[in-house]
Amino acid sequence: MDPIIAATHSDPYPYYAQLRAEGGLVFYPGLNMWLASSAQAVAAVLAHPDCHVRPAQEPIPKAIADGMAGQVFGQLMRMNEGERQRCPRAAIAPGLELIDAQQVEALVSARLITADAAGLYNAMFRGPVCVVAALLGFTPAQGRAISELTADFVACLSPLSSPAQLAAAHAAAEQLSGYFIELLDDPHNHSHLLAGIRQRFAADATPSLIANLIGLFSQTFEATAGLIGNAVLALIQHPPLRSDSTHIEDLVAEVQRFDPPVQNTRRFVAAPCEIDGVALNAGDVILVLLASANRDPQLNDNPDAFLLERPNRRSFTFGAGRHQCPGQTLALSIAGATVRQILAMQPALDRLTWRYRPSANGRIALFSDWPAA
Repeated sequence: MDPIIAATHSDPYPYYAQLRAEGGLVFYPGLNMWLASSAQAVAAVLAHPDCHVRPAQEPIPKAIADGMAGQVFGQLMRMNEGERQRCPRAAIAPGLELIDAQQVEALVSARLITADAAGLYNAMFRGPVCVVAALLGFTPAQGRAISELTADFVACLSPLSSPAQLAAAHAAAEQLSGYFIELLDDPHNHSHLLAGIRQRFAADATPSLIANLIGLFSQTFEATAGLIGNAVLALIQHPPLRSDSTHIEDLVAEVQRFDPPVQNTRRFVAAPCEIDGVALNAGDVILVLLASANRDPQLNDNPDAFLLERPNRRSFTFGAGRHQCPGQTLALSIAGATVRQILAMQPALDRLTWRYRPSANGRIALFSDWPAA
């Protein structure tokens, strides 16, 4: 195993514990990068101003730099530093925090979730984007189309994508931009979320606005799918949790700590610096093992136990500091509402099989053999 393969291993957590025992921030020759595995090291790296989300010499991945997906990528707040990160975040984050959980519940409940493999797949990979699309003012039909396009677009974010997938990502970025151009020109759009975001964006920043709204879909797509899927796995592995008395919000909150959908992220050192007592050089790459830090006893007591009523639950799943995910509350809300809908069908969870979707950093379960209701 290595720290990247670990993301989709059946149980990477003993391996993460071994890495923590070897040092919170150590060099890993096999990958030619540093590993931050302890809670202390992960917190220090995420907070350090010289640890950037993209390498200085390649702000946009070369594989997509010449296409529409690259244009969108280059304006995403999560892929930038300084004003190009702070301004879009300041425009988008406040609205996401104000979304009513009951509204999310109603939007999830309005979608038909069927008790079969296709139904669970759609609940994980299509439903969350459809909810966000509805909150922005798109129609249900538009939301379904947008969820399909988002599935194509996120391929540009993965180093595992084929040339055909990257071509589809460029086409999807073009079409998603078109949807937003029409939405922004629609005088009948009454979305409070979109209105607030537009008001906080500069009048001449439409390209950035559109790119970051596409980014909102892409972040929703994989991370929320993984959160829902890993919650279903928790229900399979811990049958008592299927009780009507289980507090779903606590279940999802513990899942995102215990078995997070995003296992790692990367930081690129922009200038010589010292982090957690280690001297780093400009150009160094750090693999930040968020999932390992979540299981650090220095962060959470009894970290390898799955506890719904965990006091002072702490997690790096949604990041920390300036790049902390602004959609954390919304993602947890969508995932919780979706898990409630799945449980309401009383599915035969013990008859499910699963595997993990190929990924360099995501832990997203794909299910099959769900029996007919």
